[in-house]
Amino acid sequence: MFQSFEETSNPEDGPPRLAALRAAMREAGLDGFVVPRADAFQGEYVAERDARLAWLTGFTGSAGFCAALAERAGVFVDGRYRVQVKEQVELSVFEPVDWPEVTLADWLRGALPEGGRVGFDAWLHTAGEIETHRKALEGSGIELVATDNLVDAIWEDQPGRPLGRVIAHPLDYAGESSADKRALLAEGLREGGQKAAVITLPDSICWLLNIRGSDIERNPVVQAFAILHDDGRVALFSDVEKFAGVAPEADVQGFEAFEGALAALEGPVRVDKASAPLAVSEALGAAGVEVAWGQDPCVLPKARKNDVEIAGARQAHLRDGAAMVEFLCWLDRALEGEVDEISIVTRLEQFRRETNALRDISFETICGSGAHGALPHYRVSESSNRVVQPGELIVIDSGGQYLDGTTDITRTVVRGAAGAEERAAFTRVLQGMIAVSRVRWPRGHAGRDLDPLARYPLWAAGQDFDHGTGHGVGSYLCVHEGPQRISHISDVALEEGMILSNEPGYYREGAFGIRTENLVVVRAAPPLAGADARDMLAFETLTFVPIERRLIEPAMLSPAERDWLNAYHAEVREKIAPRVSDEAARWLERACAPI
Repeated sequence: MFQSFEETSNPEDGPPRLAALRAAMREAGLDGFVVPRADAFQGEYVAERDARLAWLTGFTGSAGFCAALAERAGVFVDGRYRVQVKEQVELSVFEPVDWPEVTLADWLRGALPEGGRVGFDAWLHTAGEIETHRKALEGSGIELVATDNLVDAIWEDQPGRPLGRVIAHPLDYAGESSADKRALLAEGLREGGQKAAVITLPDSICWLLNIRGSDIERNPVVQAFAILHDDGRVALFSDVEKFAGVAPEADVQGFEAFEGALAALEGPVRVDKASAPLAVSEALGAAGVEVAWGQDPCVLPKARKNDVEIAGARQAHLRDGAAMVEFLCWLDRALEGEVDEISIVTRLEQFRRETNALRDISFETICGSGAHGALPHYRVSESSNRVVQPGELIVIDSGGQYLDGTTDITRTVVRGAAGAEERAAFTRVLQGMIAVSRVRWPRGHAGRDLDPLARYPLWAAGQDFDHGTGHGVGSYLCVHEGPQRISHISDVALEEGMILSNEPGYYREGAFGIRTENLVVVRAAPPLAGADARDMLAFETLTFVPIERRLIEPAMLSPAERDWLNAYHAEVREKIAPRVSDEAARWLERACAPI
């Protein structure tokens, strides 16, 4: 199996490790030290070696950081993790901080009123991040100081760097050769008067060179840094042994050669302030190389999937949809008796493995029943596992990594009959998902312009959810991909070929959770009778799996919403029925019956 259910952290480890960090801070002459979740590659998911935040505090969420001072230690988490953090850290020494409502600068100003020196590892923070913090601390007397990593200094059994095997990603799946990608991006560098670009995001490097890796569980990427020159040449810096049997179109060198290569560059050199470690621009500056701030040149082309990648995504979702239908058919029977969360996760993984195409799951499956469903990123463990009780909702968020695409789907189901309150909330979430699915918008609009559509039915009832409506998704790459997303803070224009999730939700702490998620791809909007001559975009739905009809309050749906749902279910039945067993096909017929 891909997923395990062991406890990955212990709150009791936190106090002695924090004490050791504080001793290291005193020895270094520091009043504090910042420990981020991120690694040097700014990935959401990190290797065991780089799980410094979890090792120190016990908090295992995918975003956040700790600011450790001599007398206080704040663990900064967003709305997805505010329940989880209280269960994972020792609250006698760590104080949860609501972030981003409270920024690091806000907290430090209150905790260090007389000023002080706070250390950070320049390889683990971006230039833009540190610039923002320093600006917000102006006049406070608090100084952010780049230092050696103090967590690494006290982590005696810290694992080594991952050495996962690298494979080629064939043109049949990539749709565009590495040479063509490099030529296009090099042309952009020349037009911008730049001699080179430093690329530090592993998924950007994998996309550019048409390779995939296995350094990070669930994400087929290779940890590496790269320099793209204005003639299309690429210098790649990683662990050379990972490339045995693979010949990427790049000069592969060890990590230790990276800083020297930076110093030898001729400027201007493009560096992405939002993703490159501060150490990169500092190394360039120290060598007198001019830095030209600009976006990673791979980010937008990678997000705009080509026709081959979109065709692959469609096939991956049909395959994954069939596995999901087999699973939901099984789960419907299993819920007539007793079934626990771990059993649900393992059985779902088994159905995906039986496709004989699964490379990995795309993230740790979220399966939260009852109150666990109110934790948006709940991970079941042997100690937290529970049997689903009658009347309880179950949030099941999962996905698969296939050579032709990456999937991500959430369905909420019920054991038996749900209460009226749960059905009403489920229907509001469904209405928001339908609104996003149906929307047409003028080209140039961003995710923030669409985000309210998903929330309006909940807002009208005085409800909301504390995560974005949608994130970008890679093509056999990371399940969370930027820069596109559907969120009130996203100003990135949505463009054709971008794949995103559409996943509104609702969570009541201690009671239940709801989330319904499909993946969608941005396409040119189809012609519309009587429409103005405007350039419009729309979403094509990629995910085809039934939505739990027993949780829908039909009277709450408008005629247009009802028509969309019935048409969607008819398409699910048409596309998926030929791909599943006879038993699952009979279940699918009932699950897709018109409302």
